[in-house]
Amino acid sequence: MFFKILKKSKKSKARLGLIKTPHGRIRTPAFLPVATRATIKSLTPSDLRKIGFSALLCNTYHLYLRPGHKIIQKLGGLHQFMNWHGPIITDSGGFQVFSLGSGLKEGVNKIKKVKQSNHEKLVKINQKGVSFKSHLDGSCHCLTPQKSIQIQEALGADIIFAFDECTSPLDNKQYTEEAMERTHQWAEVCLKTKKRKGQFLFGIVQGGPFQDLRQKSAQFIASLPFDGFGIGGALGQGNLKGRMKEVLDWTIPHLPENKPRHLLGIGYLDDMKKAIKKGIDLFDCVYPTRLARHGTFLTKQGELNILNSSYQRDKKPIMKNCSCYVCQNFSRAYLNHLFKNKEMLGPRLATFHNLWFIYELMEKIRKDIKDDKF
Repeated sequence: MFFKILKKSKKSKARLGLIKTPHGRIRTPAFLPVATRATIKSLTPSDLRKIGFSALLCNTYHLYLRPGHKIIQKLGGLHQFMNWHGPIITDSGGFQVFSLGSGLKEGVNKIKKVKQSNHEKLVKINQKGVSFKSHLDGSCHCLTPQKSIQIQEALGADIIFAFDECTSPLDNKQYTEEAMERTHQWAEVCLKTKKRKGQFLFGIVQGGPFQDLRQKSAQFIASLPFDGFGIGGALGQGNLKGRMKEVLDWTIPHLPENKPRHLLGIGYLDDMKKAIKKGIDLFDCVYPTRLARHGTFLTKQGELNILNSSYQRDKKPIMKNCSCYVCQNFSRAYLNHLFKNKEMLGPRLATFHNLWFIYELMEKIRKDIKDDKF
């Protein structure tokens, strides 16, 4: 059995589960660090194993452009290429294409009149797929549902995603519905295209901020023989950011109980806790690692910006009672020094701590579900 529910919470819809893949198990609820280009920036696979992570997520779009899926396939697939022998999940490439297009609309949160970015010209969408220009060199490419699956099969991930169109929070209902229907058509094509055994395919629910579309999408995607389900649609952005709970309430009741649910691109601590209570099993996000590279550490008291001059002589660790290597060995003063002088060790230590913090949080949540305390 691919997914097994071990325990259901008595206080919410949270559940404790286990996903079995050819490269190991994932205990859920779980957060997946994002190894965008087959690496968690500054950390080694042994670092990640030391923290406790069993699985990672890699980006199809970026690996397709560089070094190319055919090169990775010839080198033995992603697991061999990056020397990571635990489960790997790859996304479909849909979100990255979205970020080249309508995702770059300026002022998503604040302005009423939307100013389009020149980058939107990089993407053209039709019923067959998406044509786009590489953000690296301007070369032209076409990504279809068939090609997305073929790329992911070549990469050799354990769990792959169907190709979808991720709409902007600013798109109107008419366009959101058109994109959703395309996502549904592409989902069927992805199922027909997939041939590699030992890989599990997840479908993606879309529908933007519209209740009827979300329910329709969830019902349709759930009717197809996917191994699990992703819930997409830029939920961390624009007018969708504050409506995540609503979207989950509209969506989850229509998804099968016996298959895993992945909330795509969500990694804020409060958001994950709320989503787990709704029945979400998997998360991925660049949030903790991106913060780390800019000198921001996650703590129980909130985000700590180590570049603040008040930490220049601070002997305390980043977080009291944290057992990670960083907090056990280095002071805020030293970390402030590393970042002020742009030393490479600074982002490495910050990344290690932030991922340790996230992993410990998920460990506690799993324990609390088991003990009926969550």
